[in-house]
Amino acid sequence: MEKSCSLLVHFDKGTPAIANEIKEALEGHDDPSKVEAMKKAIMLLLNGETLPQLFITIVRYVLPSEDHTVQKLLLLYLEIIDKTDSKGKVLPEMILICQNLRNNLQHPNEYIRGVTLRFLCRLNEVEIIEPLIPSVLQNLEHRHPYIRRNAILAVMSIYKLPHGEQLLVDAPEMIEKVLATEQDQSAKRNAFLMLFNCAQERAINYLLTHVDRVSDWGDILQMVVLELIRKVCRTNKGEKGKYIKIIISLLNAPSAAVTYECAGTLVSLSSAPTAIRAAANTYCQLLQSQSDNNVKLIVLDRLNELKSSHREIVVDMIMDILRALSSPNLDIRRKTLDIVLDLITPRNVNEVVLTLKKEVVKTQSGELEKNAEYRQMLIQAIHNCAVKFPEVASTVVHLLMDFLGDTNVASAMDVVVFVREIIETNPKLRVSIVSRLLDTFYQIRSARVCSCALWIIGEYCLSLSEVESGIATIKQCLGDLPFYSASEEGETTDSSKKEQGNSIMVSSRRPAVLADGTYATQSAASETVFSPPTSIHGSSSNLCLRSLVLTGEFFLGAVIACTLSKLVLRLEEVQPSKSEVNNTKCSALLIMVSMIQLGQSSVLPHPIDSDSYDRILLCIRLLCNTGDKVRKIWLESCRESFAKMLSDKQLRETEEIKAKAQTSHSQPDDLIDFYHLKSRRGMSQLELEDEVHDDLRRATGEFTKETDDANKLNRILQLTGFSDPVYAEAYVTVHHYDIVLDVTVINRTKETLQNLCLELATMGDLKLVERPQNYTLAPESSKQIKANIKVSSTETGVIFGNIVYETSNVLERMVVVLNDIHIDIMDYISPAVCSDAAFRTMWAEFEWENKVAVNTTIQAEKEFLDHIIKSTNMKCLTALSALEGECGFLAANLYAKSVFGEDALVNVSVEKQADGKLSGYIRIRSKTQGIALSLGDKITLKQKGGS
Repeated sequence: MEKSCSLLVHFDKGTPAIANEIKEALEGHDDPSKVEAMKKAIMLLLNGETLPQLFITIVRYVLPSEDHTVQKLLLLYLEIIDKTDSKGKVLPEMILICQNLRNNLQHPNEYIRGVTLRFLCRLNEVEIIEPLIPSVLQNLEHRHPYIRRNAILAVMSIYKLPHGEQLLVDAPEMIEKVLATEQDQSAKRNAFLMLFNCAQERAINYLLTHVDRVSDWGDILQMVVLELIRKVCRTNKGEKGKYIKIIISLLNAPSAAVTYECAGTLVSLSSAPTAIRAAANTYCQLLQSQSDNNVKLIVLDRLNELKSSHREIVVDMIMDILRALSSPNLDIRRKTLDIVLDLITPRNVNEVVLTLKKEVVKTQSGELEKNAEYRQMLIQAIHNCAVKFPEVASTVVHLLMDFLGDTNVASAMDVVVFVREIIETNPKLRVSIVSRLLDTFYQIRSARVCSCALWIIGEYCLSLSEVESGIATIKQCLGDLPFYSASEEGETTDSSKKEQGNSIMVSSRRPAVLADGTYATQSAASETVFSPPTSIHGSSSNLCLRSLVLTGEFFLGAVIACTLSKLVLRLEEVQPSKSEVNNTKCSALLIMVSMIQLGQSSVLPHPIDSDSYDRILLCIRLLCNTGDKVRKIWLESCRESFAKMLSDKQLRETEEIKAKAQTSHSQPDDLIDFYHLKSRRGMSQLELEDEVHDDLRRATGEFTKETDDANKLNRILQLTGFSDPVYAEAYVTVHHYDIVLDVTVINRTKETLQNLCLELATMGDLKLVERPQNYTLAPESSKQIKANIKVSSTETGVIFGNIVYETSNVLERMVVVLNDIHIDIMDYISPAVCSDAAFRTMWAEFEWENKVAVNTTIQAEKEFLDHIIKSTNMKCLTALSALEGECGFLAANLYAKSVFGEDALVNVSVEKQADGKLSGYIRIRSKTQGIALSLGDKITLKQKGGS
């Protein structure tokens, strides 16, 4: 078994044994040198060295030292060293320490006495402790409280030893007397803690005797009282009543820690509505009174737990929880909104939405930090409220539409997506939303927001006035035509042109297009900047579309062409005058032709892309020759697809809610805790649970030793060859943040191998936790060696190394090189879900991309996608309805998160060729390089077949 360790000191690198240097420093008379030498000795001992030759030196030269730091380090040294032999008997030289410890317990300096008493709390050897008991008991009556409180802890630790009750028979009675007369709060707390652990009945009697004074006790003693109450009520549930009164009296304690523990104790002991409401009120008060962000996050976690088990009670606290939005921390605000959104009911939705509206208005001022991100969170929260409760949509949609021109593109995008969903799900609001959208369209400054707003205009402008207003708005935002005069383009073929951001260099004879759409002739070479107008007022404020198109946003130009085509087709249905229709159609065709002309000219740094060109050309052909089937597709099918997408989204959310509601808090395979099998000196809780768990699995046929061994054999990696003198194999166990290698080493020779060492090294974000130890291996014997490796990211890691040993016949050390162990990324990522908007945002932000070409024998697109999902352990975000059909092309988005919080995004785009094979690309994006490369390697390895 591994030795227990009561002391941990960080020691990053291994240091060679420098016993002679340490010995020389300890034998000197310089206290600072002794301090440094003792520190080195302690760290070497913690790192696996034994240093047996230092003990006598320390006894001779360190024990007599009067320096407090040296004495403290001496106690640490004594705590670490082995005090027993292989049979468990105390080493004879340890008797030399007893006299020094007795002198320290009677030392005139309070610090020396105190630290020595604390040292005794970590000693388990009765032979060393027994001579010191009279000195420990004398310190219970010392005048200084520091010594008294440590003496009480020493008595408790001695009493809890295997034979401690025989050494201190009357210890509980002595401590009870100390508790009755003690005035120091820390010493009083330690005394009560001793009774709590060693004589529970005495602690209960003392508590019930002084129940009226509990509220006046110090906070540290009150915390122990609450711990005692929890323990007593679990073992004797019939006595809850008298203890609940004590807990409720402590809810008004001045200490925040006590009130927090009181609330947690109430929740664990009682499910009565009164108790739960009192706990929830306490959490809400802590949420307002505490300034520490970590405390607020913890309290929000507790409220979230209450919400899952006592939702009806927490619903009444929703407005108190919302007050946490006053914190400037975004994590607190996000967690608060997540809790509140699950507590919304028809009774409180109006109050919640009103509060959220006020918070949105506050973000318009410059007082708060990160206003844009907070505003985006509020908009998403209001969006969720409006989707769940359509009756409140009318009160918020017009307010949010004022933020369509927000400088934060993400916030503006959330608003326009919210408007798009509300206008489809709330037919009564369509007229007012369309009117408001047309009025505020000039404020939009983002191409993405403009594209979505134009789609809304093209789909939901149904009446004659709406169609005409929509066409007029688009024409006004585009300005005068043409965008660029093609007749003068030949004069600029020899002029210099240089791209700089959104600017171009024009010569003296080239007409320059200004931001407001007008022309200017320049007499010398100069730079003209195409950028959206900075002000939404004035003559140039209505030319938002023109400014964006002149920056090269031809995808937006294609959206404009499609919107105009829909509006013209709908105008043919609602406008009786054919001449008006023809005039409007000619104007729309002129806009499209001018856009293509601009895209093919040399005035912009980048020409129009082929997709946008084909799309605009299709719109031109559509307006020139329209059939009934094409008209139906353009005017009806698009909106029907959007409605189906919303219904699929709502169906998925409903199924997730049902799945969560059906989840039982007590699972069938949960561990069964047999209290009667427990013993204070028997198996530990962990050992007992493991045994019971395995017994249950065997009883149900789920587990047998044979199947477990077979599974383990399947995961064993061979590290050396069969002909090597030392054979080694490893069983790799991957946990969330560490890897455990269980290496079996077998000596296949007839000689004893000395100083055998398993030396490992890592590549990637892996780090060895322990320094390797040396072993002696008898002929044809084996040894189990464990190695722990820390993992800090999902980058593919490699573990390599060798086994080094010595023999009596060969003077030099022998080396056996081990096979490499590759750590699989699939052990660290799991499927996750995010919104489409969040996926697009991360896709645009993440800088690392890995592009993998499709190379597979699978010929069905859906089958290939399922194979990739299974191989990468990711979640498909694309709706199943979007993957139906046989069109010969498939595109889907996959998402997963690692245990380290890293996001992994994958886009699969495949197309079936004429010969039946699949072609295309799989693109991986992430914030870190490691996960992108590792996931790409995994896909490349797994995509070919169905294995």
